Order: sequence, then C-alpha cells, then structure tokens
Amino acid sequence: MRNFTFGALFLSSFLFLFQPAAAQPPAGYYETASGLSGAALKTALHNIIKGHNQGSYDAIWGKFLFTDTDTDNTILDIYSDGNSTGNFFTYSEDQCGSYQGEADCYNREHTWPRSWVGGDVAPMFTDLFNVYPTDGYVNGMRSNYPYGEVGSPTYTSLNGSMRGPNAIAGYSGTVFEPIDAYKGDLARSYLYMVTRYENLVAGWPSNSSEVAAILDGTTFPAFEEWYIELLLQWHNDDPVSLKEQNRNEAIYGIQGNRNPFIDHPEYVNQIWGSGLAEEPQYHVTDFSAHTITLQWADATGTYLPDAYLVRMSAESFEAIEAPVDGTPVSTDAWNQNIAYGKQKAVFGGLTPGQVYYFKIYSYKGSGSTIDYKTDGTVPQTSIQAN
Repeated sequence: MRNFTFGALFLSSFLFLFQPAAAQPPAGYYETASGLSGAALKTALHNIIKGHNQGSYDAIWGKFLFTDTDTDNTILDIYSDGNSTGNFFTYSEDQCGSYQGEADCYNREHTWPRSWVGGDVAPMFTDLFNVYPTDGYVNGMRSNYPYGEVGSPTYTSLNGSMRGPNAIAGYSGTVFEPIDAYKGDLARSYLYMVTRYENLVAGWPSNSSEVAAILDGTTFPAFEEWYIELLLQWHNDDPVSLKEQNRNEAIYGIQGNRNPFIDHPEYVNQIWGSGLAEEPQYHVTDFSAHTITLQWADATGTYLPDAYLVRMSAESFEAIEAPVDGTPVSTDAWNQNIAYGKQKAVFGGLTPGQVYYFKIYSYKGSGSTIDYKTDGTVPQTSIQAN
C-alpha cells in the first residue's frame, strides 16, 4: 500500500466526517409499489427510480470519493479488494492511466458493459449503480463477458475472481465470476439495470451475443431462466451489506434515485421468485412454558420475522401440523399470531392437569406472500395446565 500524502490524509478525514450512514429511504418513496408483485411491481419500481440526475463521465472519478472510498482513503474495489498481495488502491493517486498488470491502478468499470446497451449511451453510461471502481487489469480480463460461475478457470485474479467457461446449464460460453463477497452486490446491480431501464431492456439482446446469453428479449422477466436462478442465488447467499447501504445512500444524494433491491431485498423474490416473502433465517431460542404463558427470545439473522405462529395440541407434538407457505393461519383457541418483539403468548381456557404441546414458527409477509420457517428443528415445548 502506498504511503499517505498530506492531501490524502486530508481527504481521508473529510470522508470520515461525511461518510453516509446506512439509512432508510424517505417516507413514502416506495408507496406506489405497495401490495404489488411480479411484472406490476417491477414496473412500479421503474416509475419510481427512472429519470435520475445525469452527470458527466469525467465527474465519476470524483464521485467515487463518496460512493466507493473507505475511511482510510482506499478504494473499495469489487474485483480485487483485499487481494493476497495486500495491495489496495488509494483514492485519486492510483487512478488509471495505463497499466501493465494487476494492482497497478483502478478505473471505471461498467458492470453492465457499454457494448450491451449500444455504446456510450446516456444515462446508462454514467449511472453510478452500474459504474464501480475496479482494478484496471482485472477489468480488462473481465472484458464484456457476463457474470456466471466458472468450472475450469483460464484466469484467476489475486483475490480469486475467475474467468472461464460457464459451469451452469443454459450457457456454455465464457463468463467472469467475482468472489462470493460481491456476488450479491452485482446481482442487485443487474436487477436494478433491467428495472431502471425497463423501457429499453427488450432491445438490448441485439447489441451483442454476450448480453443475448442472459436476456430473453422481454420487459419481464427480462432475463433467461438460467440467469434468473443464478441472480436469485447470489442475492440470497450474499445479503445486503452495510457497504451497499452506504453506497445506495451516497448515490441517492448524487443522482436522486435508489436501488430498490438494496432498500427492500424482498422485492427480488416478489418479482422473480415464488412470490413468497424471504423466509426468516433462524427460529426463536429459549422457547419454554410458564403455566399457560409461553415466552422466548426473538429470532435473529439477516431476514428478521414479522411475527410468529404459536400452535397448540392436547395430543402430541406430532399432531401439530406445520403451516403452509402462502396460507395464513388465523388466531383462535389453538393458534396465536404474535408480533415480532412481543416474545410472549398466553393460552387460556385449558383443562387443569392436561398436558399441552406447543410449537412456534417464525414467518415473514402476510396473506398470499406469507413464508413460514418450517425447516430445521422447530422449537417446541409442553406443559401441564394448572
């Protein structure tokens, strides 16, 4: 890593003072998307985020200070950040120019290549949700190949990014695979692109064979089936990070629009998935009974529950049926829906001396989008009523 100059230290201090904190979208920003799914939700999001403020291509260098620079003045490079040599790029002083090999300098990478949209076409050309700082040499190795998963790499970068034949059924051409830590970031960038430019995406497959491999020539779903599955997997396996939230907020301050799939990761599944909400990651812990009062510690994880379904039986644990995704269970004498954070359920009208059995299921969503966590070991407890 290069030594900091006085100017670099000043910029680092400036960035520390103004580094955006993870924030929520303005109240009502997604109001017109409420209750929608599938193509209708995608179009509603398009109408919300279209028409952003456009800047010049040269100005992107300076904008990286706020979107992709860490507090120590180093560039957050999605292609070689944290590589095995310990080389990290310093904002401004390591900007490309020319390069001879990896770790020489960073440049401006269009994750959705310019050739895919017909050249240096506005506003895609300067859209910061599409343009990232990356190692210049690795950027060149990526070329215009689509992202995918490589079986036998022909090139591997210092941090493990790879280029080679696609290992996923549906396409056998050359692809570029980033490391796992950035797969979700890039998946959400691609989902943004086909949403923000919904009015243009159907015409893009004619621009190159590479983009034709992942797009199906429609406005919705826009992607080929094999690519939808890949993006959903990357999105779910690499959830939204604080880095993404900060970048989203910084770009909103510059462009005036947001990436809805960072603010609302559940939109991805509601548009391209099964339509169910994201299943909570874990069950509750410390599930136990006190007379006829049940209590627990709330579930944790990336996808926190909206609520819990507590089910009771007077026969056995086996007699308690698991709820079905998409089919809500109403509260009655044998079932209670308890909001996240309450951590207590009380069942009354029980027969003294009778043993009762309970199971608790975390869930997200409501109505037809409700998604219960039924896999793994479902917490259960029993108690004799007093």
